[in-house]
Amino acid sequence: MRYPEGGGLTAERRAFREGIRLKAGERFAAGEKTAVIAKDLRVSVRSVERWRRAWRESGMEALRSAGPANSPTVTDSQFAVLEDELGKGPSAHGFEDERWTLARVQTVIRRRLRVSLSVATVWRLLKRHGWSWQAPARRALERDERAVEVEEGGVAAGKSLAAAHGGWIVFEDEAGFSMTPPRARTWGRRGHTPVIRVRGRSRRRTSVAALCCYKPGEKSRLVHRPRNHLLLKGARKSFSWQDYRDLLVRAHIQLGGPIVVVWDNLNTHLAAGLKRYEAETDWLTTIRLPPYAPDLNPVEAVWSLVRRATANTAFDTPDDLDRTLRRELRRIQIRPHLIDGCLTATGLAINPPTSP
Repeated sequence: MRYPEGGGLTAERRAFREGIRLKAGERFAAGEKTAVIAKDLRVSVRSVERWRRAWRESGMEALRSAGPANSPTVTDSQFAVLEDELGKGPSAHGFEDERWTLARVQTVIRRRLRVSLSVATVWRLLKRHGWSWQAPARRALERDERAVEVEEGGVAAGKSLAAAHGGWIVFEDEAGFSMTPPRARTWGRRGHTPVIRVRGRSRRRTSVAALCCYKPGEKSRLVHRPRNHLLLKGARKSFSWQDYRDLLVRAHIQLGGPIVVVWDNLNTHLAAGLKRYEAETDWLTTIRLPPYAPDLNPVEAVWSLVRRATANTAFDTPDDLDRTLRRELRRIQIRPHLIDGCLTATGLAINPPTSP
């Protein structure tokens, strides 16, 4: 007889059980009753009945162990084929959305490899080959990947320009924070959703413009400037080009060298006054990121760190919000390795200039 899934038994344990069945077979031949055999061998009556049927059909050989069952497996070469299929995306396999679940991977394995695996086995298979359950990153449909590759060359040119002039390459971005904090997972009793009480009527927002500054041989720097939104009719609710100019001047003073600024195509960044200031300033050069490519800007990762630290935080007053933002940005400022990690997340690297 063969145990399902190998029985989960060692060879010694399989031999022990085989001995019990053979003893039962000898007592079958002696004409003993099922209940008596089950009581003496300390097994269930149903097991003895099953052994008796097998003994009647094939004799004592039917009671011998056939060894562990051969459970279905996926070889490394088969998994390489599976990875190619998963790389095509769920929609290529007839699924409506772009989510790979264990059940869907199980279906692809059955269709493509002709192997039937349980969901638990699929989980172990993926984990063993370096796969994990992740939240996907969003990417705009309008994004032109070829244009991104070309513009990455422009960023590389900016890095070379900064290195040639002994300056800094600086990435800029801005973000808004409100008194309603981002939500994050927390432990709670099942059936009782945790509740965070926040100010429902507050429209107060704080905008922050930040610069991630890099230079080979120097510690990475973070320079930022906050702006509070005034709840007045006609009041500006975003940074003006003069605010960006002042932020760049402040960065130039702190860094003590020329800077090459890499930022997006925000209308304020393209303002005539800012372009005129750049033309009149010898220490400032600007480079545009491609449209819909925030993943190339390390400041986006800085915002992720700040929002992660302020998640589920109920702010009582606008001053409480500003104080928390200053504290978290300061925490990043004094840890250059966090700023370096934000650059690593973009896939870009700041290499020292090569000698001619």
